[in-house]
Amino acid sequence: MRDLLGEATGAGPYLSLAAAALVVMGSPGPATVGATATATAFGLRRSVPYLLGSIAGTTAALVVVAAGVASVLLAQPRLGPVLLGLSVGYLAWLAYKIATAPPPAVAGPEEGDPPTWLHGLVLGVANPKAYAALGTVFTTHRLGLPTPVLESVVKTLVLTALIVLIHLGWAVAGASLGTVLRRPRVARVVNVALAVALLASTAPLVAELLS
Repeated sequence: MRDLLGEATGAGPYLSLAAAALVVMGSPGPATVGATATATAFGLRRSVPYLLGSIAGTTAALVVVAAGVASVLLAQPRLGPVLLGLSVGYLAWLAYKIATAPPPAVAGPEEGDPPTWLHGLVLGVANPKAYAALGTVFTTHRLGLPTPVLESVVKTLVLTALIVLIHLGWAVAGASLGTVLRRPRVARVVNVALAVALLASTAPLVAELLS
């Protein structure tokens, strides 16, 4: 086991990787704000399909980064802007869904359908911030494992677990906020504020599209 793990016999490299991932990947962005806003507007249970889709999409982005494909794809003069445009358009739609969601106190069982797993998957795959954040963490931290393949596999597993924890953490925070929003007017203000925050998270993407 010691030979297999090489230098990484201690927890230090893993803790460093986890700490960096929590800061870079867990900071407010399209995926994290989307998880919070969706859970606030629709509740944690109804947001599960969307969260699973977002987790799957972000994990797919991680696999692309680990395989070294992301940098090649995003460097393409046509594909990069397409992904950026898709991400901005989807986030604008999600912001509209959140802003117009009925308050918890008045929403019926069929009222205000939440985003589906497919919507979350699209966001995860088309979110340029995910590629940038995952690429930064993936390339700047070394676990000291003896082969590049083992290094990539272990880092991918660690970051996948953190993707799940980060999504759930932001969603639980949003759902906890939603449980106290029993006054329709207050709930509407919070939903609109979250939608605006989600739109604000697209500002760097819009700036890159226009540059």
